Amino acid sequence: MSLPHRDLAHKLLDEHVQDTYQRHHARMVATAMEGYATKLNEDPHLWYLTGLLHDIDFEKYPETHPKESLGWFREWGYPEDLIHAVEAHAYNYNGFTTLPATKLAAALMACDEISGLFYAYQKINPASFGTMKPSSLKKRFNEKNFAAKIDRATIVRGCELLPIGIDEHIVNVISFLSKLD
Repeated sequence: MSLPHRDLAHKLLDEHVQDTYQRHHARMVATAMEGYATKLNEDPHLWYLTGLLHDIDFEKYPETHPKESLGWFREWGYPEDLIHAVEAHAYNYNGFTTLPATKLAAALMACDEISGLFYAYQKINPASFGTMKPSSLKKRFNEKNFAAKIDRATIVRGCELLPIGIDEHIVNVISFLSKLD
């Protein structure tokens, strides 16, 4: 099993995802995942690509996501860890019932939805990621009407499986995403 170089993975993303927000989301998740890989002494390349490509089929196949991408990843010879993480991040979505069984899968579950919260926060508070205040993000996390489509239970579940508390997760993600500033 092998993974593409980062440049090729970005080309795959751009080929399959046209929506500007979805591309930005993929890069945010990839950056957060790479940060966790480094923090947990895991493979940064695998974790980055898992985050970058986790929603590669969402735009074209939202009703079956991530079914199409799982098939592509197998066809392309990607590692089973990546495939499992992408499948598990869709737990309780489109009929998927695979629970995260690895740190990689737990991190993807924790980082995917929270990136949407960070994006929404940045839209109303135009600040760089590195200057965001954890207490402000935690307050927004607890406000169910703020970025209401963000599945906070999924974030919490991913954090519990890592294991890490939500407060530490927010601090970590701020640090990781500051690389995008």
